[in-house]
Amino acid sequence: MKIEIWSDFVCPFCYIGKRKLEQSLETFAYRNDIVVEFKSYQLDPNAEEKPNQNMYEYLSNTKGIPIEQIKQMSKQIEKQAADVGLTYHFDTMQHTNTFTAHRLVKYAARLGKGNNMAEALMHAFFTDSQLISDHETLQTLASKVGLNKKNVAEVICTNSYARDVKDDQHQAREMGVKGVPFFVFNEKYALSGAQPKEVFDQVLEQVWQEAKMENRLQSLNPKGSKTMYCTDEGCCEIEEE
Repeated sequence: MKIEIWSDFVCPFCYIGKRKLEQSLETFAYRNDIVVEFKSYQLDPNAEEKPNQNMYEYLSNTKGIPIEQIKQMSKQIEKQAADVGLTYHFDTMQHTNTFTAHRLVKYAARLGKGNNMAEALMHAFFTDSQLISDHETLQTLASKVGLNKKNVAEVICTNSYARDVKDDQHQAREMGVKGVPFFVFNEKYALSGAQPKEVFDQVLEQVWQEAKMENRLQSLNPKGSKTMYCTDEGCCEIEEE
């Protein structure tokens, strides 16, 4: 089974949704037969790389909501994150443009480290309050997941993998994706939002069972017809039911 996840590293529900899926996969019998791929999505493509306001000010200005209300909403999100074992610090988060981070994940994915890089970026942003557009920060995070720091520097200092990121964004628009996280199972079923673990449990089982049925060959022999065939026990004539 293939699971594609459209998400952004500064999306609080993307990290929560990611963790809920992972918790569901931990108890899924066929988890070793599942491939997870992160797809690029930017909530604010026009965001500055170096923030000149704190997270509360940024959200208040972009959403048109008073700062005090933003703080209350943030506390609720922090609690939801804690419920799945995550720690959020809205007081010190540094909002930024994530395009370079998405390019880095595309490079990491080519080396089999895409999921590890995505996790590192989300943890750096939500828990450690790091500026994930800063090149030195990105190089350090990448080296911690096993990537060559010099090669990473070459990637992030150029426009490498920009086309891959834009292709993901274009695909999201074509599918009508309006928000993230957005999960696609076997390129056939979609699930939006940070759903409860129980929902992921049901979807994984349903999609897996259906995929098994679809992989079975359907006989085209006419019903009632007779044919000859052999097995390891001998040859005989059978009538199709």
